[in-house]
Amino acid sequence: MNSFSRQPEHGSPATKLPCWYALRTRSRHEKLVRQQLSKKGVEPLLPTVTRLSQWKDRKKEIEVPLFAGYCFARFTWAERLPVLEIPGVVNVVGARHRPEPIPDEQIQSLKSLMVSTLPYNRYPYLHVGMPIEVTRGPLKGTQGILVRKEKAYRLVISVHLIRQSAAVEIDASDIAPM
Repeated sequence: MNSFSRQPEHGSPATKLPCWYALRTRSRHEKLVRQQLSKKGVEPLLPTVTRLSQWKDRKKEIEVPLFAGYCFARFTWAERLPVLEIPGVVNVVGARHRPEPIPDEQIQSLKSLMVSTLPYNRYPYLHVGMPIEVTRGPLKGTQGILVRKEKAYRLVISVHLIRQSAAVEIDASDIAPM
C-alpha cells in the first residue's frame, strides 16, 4: 500500500473529523476571536483567569486569557478558511509549517480546570533537560538544567569544562526557563 492510499489519521488535515486547534491571535484579540468563532458556529475555548488590575484611582477585577495570544477552536480542516478569516486570528499553530491538532485529553483537562473551584494560574512550560534560572530564594540568579527524581525537581549546576555537576532540590515555582 503506497502512502497516498493510507487512511488519514484522526486530527490530520485530511480527516473529516473535527479536532481542537490552537489559534494564534493578535495581541489582546483573544475574546474577540472567541466571540467571532461562536457567531460562525465553531466551538471555541478560551481559558481565563481573574486578575486585580489597578489604576491610579481604583482597583478592578478583570478577566484575562490564561494563555495570552491564543484561543482554541474545534473544527474540521475543511472549515479552516472561515476561521482564518476572523479578524484577530493570525494562524493555526503547528510544527514545521503544518497545523497540529491538540489531543482531546489536554482540552478536556483544561475544561475540567475551568469548571473546578480550584484557583489556577499560568505556569511556565518546564521539561526535564531544559536550561533554567532560579528566580527566587537563596539561589536566585543561579542557572542550571532541570532534572526530576521521583516527585521532586532538581536543579543541576554544571561546570562543563571539568565535566562535573552539583544538584539541589528546588521548588518548581522558584525557577523559570532561560
